[in-house]
Amino acid sequence: MTQTRTASATGTGTYTVVDIERVVRRVKADLIMIGDSTGGWTPETASNYAHDVEVLAKAGYLKHVDITLLRHGVEVKATRFEVDTEAGGLTCSRPGGVLWPKVPGPFLRIVLRYTDEYTAAARTAIKSQLKINWSPTDVDTSHSTLRPAGGRDYVSNAYGMQRKDWAA
Repeated sequence: MTQTRTASATGTGTYTVVDIERVVRRVKADLIMIGDSTGGWTPETASNYAHDVEVLAKAGYLKHVDITLLRHGVEVKATRFEVDTEAGGLTCSRPGGVLWPKVPGPFLRIVLRYTDEYTAAARTAIKSQLKINWSPTDVDTSHSTLRPAGGRDYVSNAYGMQRKDWAA
């Protein structure tokens, strides 16, 4: 399926579902590295999360993905992938830099934030395509107890995800 989406504000950017797939492949690589290095997720679990990220991104419903490593409930590391549909000016990075530590009592939390277009009707329509049974949350993902620690940009044509990292 090839779709072209055009975004405009101060400029115009065009991308297809193939561009979204390319970007999500990089995100998936990061999710697998995070899961493997912490022991918090199996590769299959990380792949299932990436699958849902791709489905939601292709539908235009994904705003950002936030992953946090907690040790006994305390934030240790975090990363956020923010969708950018006018990312043509960014330079694409390779996945990596997310070999997080193994910690006692680890828990990896993933939180998705959606666009306003992700209505109740949209949730119902797309639910059968998702592998994870997502539930609402009001958890704080500001990472106020961590400090900014760089990031990377994943881009294909005008579609991208900007990765922002935090560390203790």
